[in-house]
Amino acid sequence: ALARRALSAEAVDVAKMRNIGISAHIDSGKTTLTERILFYTGRINSIHDVRGKDGVGAKMDSMDLEREKGITIQSAATFCQWKENAVNIIDTPGHVD
Repeated sequence: ALARRALSAEAVDVAKMRNIGISAHIDSGKTTLTERILFYTGRINSIHDVRGKDGVGAKMDSMDLEREKGITIQSAATFCQWKENAVNIIDTPGHVD
């Protein structure tokens, strides 16, 4: 079976599609892991500090408050390619409030 990727006109084989949801306690490295996956798959060109000390902050933390406080407030979804597999990733907050 084939599925179409929203941002692309090319068909993706569902058998080669992987979905990853990252959830864990606060400050356990969920966003850091996501950033590393994106970097090593070539989706992003540089790794930035989650706490935003470098003035840029993590790619997955798009809200100013997230970058200021160094925490994920809102779940974020992204995708990357690993070898022949299409990988969808959801980075979740580590707190309930």
